[in-house]
Amino acid sequence: MSDSALLRTPLYNAHVQAKARLVPFAGYEMPVQYKGLVEEHKMVRSSAGLFDVSHMGELFLAGAGTLGVVNQLITGDAAKLVDGQALYTCACNERGTILDDLIVYRRGPESFLIVCNASNRAKIAAHVAELSKGHCDFEDRSDEFALIAFQGPKAVGIAAKLGDPALESLGSFHFKETTIGGVACTAARTGYTGEDGLEIFCANEKAEALWNALLEVGKDVGVGPAGLGARDTLRLEARLSLYGNDIDETTNPLEAGLGWIVKLDKADFLGKAALVAIKAAGLPRKLVGFEVTGRGIARGGYPLLDKAGTVVGSCTSGSPGPTVGKNIGLGYLPAAMSAIGTEFVVDCRGRHADAVVVKTPFYKRG
Repeated sequence: MSDSALLRTPLYNAHVQAKARLVPFAGYEMPVQYKGLVEEHKMVRSSAGLFDVSHMGELFLAGAGTLGVVNQLITGDAAKLVDGQALYTCACNERGTILDDLIVYRRGPESFLIVCNASNRAKIAAHVAELSKGHCDFEDRSDEFALIAFQGPKAVGIAAKLGDPALESLGSFHFKETTIGGVACTAARTGYTGEDGLEIFCANEKAEALWNALLEVGKDVGVGPAGLGARDTLRLEARLSLYGNDIDETTNPLEAGLGWIVKLDKADFLGKAALVAIKAAGLPRKLVGFEVTGRGIARGGYPLLDKAGTVVGSCTSGSPGPTVGKNIGLGYLPAAMSAIGTEFVVDCRGRHADAVVVKTPFYKRG
């Protein structure tokens, strides 16, 4: 896709004014960094950072059959949600492999919002539209909303100062309609950085005002914008899977370490029979976290070798971890090599670097 064909989020002008380095991502022109990846990563861990995630998809379902459609779509159980509660889950195909990972928001007994990855929006929207036929109303309203991820230990307190003190008592994976900085929005206590924080939905035309209000109130405690680069290292330290890297339609949630979001005891859903069979047969491979103990940085796509030099797996994500101070990665290894302490080798473009399977997440907030 040429640069001229790239889409822009409602916050594009704010990124240009902040002198962000913009790159193509999921069909959009997105900020990869502002002042620098490591500085932005540490800012989020110590204070708070603002991420533009307006490229994500927002899919709305409403009507009497909505809960049944949602539960047919996802591996989790939306029936256990109360109004104002959200759920991290995934959608599988009949083979039990992952179409996308999602957050499902229960807005009411017959009203749900599904947020999907930008790269999968067209696929998931078509899939949900098909499932909804004859059961509930469906609308892809992704182009109507901006989405700001305000992440870090100081994020919720700063947002609360801008109009709604009750945000500080909002539970994890709960959300509410509110006003922040004079902007009507939906604030959810969710995120993908390993930190506390909010993801805030608002109308496109109000996005820049909200962005600037959060920056202004937070500037005295070191708040600033953060790009996709820091978002990637933050989520990797927290061992949060990235679609297209660690999970995709060639992987199932059980081998990806996402068995906790698969509720095989609920009524039928797409992929359930396949996942029951996969679990019964035993997993031939598993997604593991590892630390590179030798000289080298693991990157996605690098081969993983056993001590005899045989390729046995592949790195799916890897980078230096700015908070943990180690070179870390995720990758698929044979189940027999997935135990913590197992040593293996990463082929870093022809240079072999020793590595060891370690406990994850690499970082967990206090």
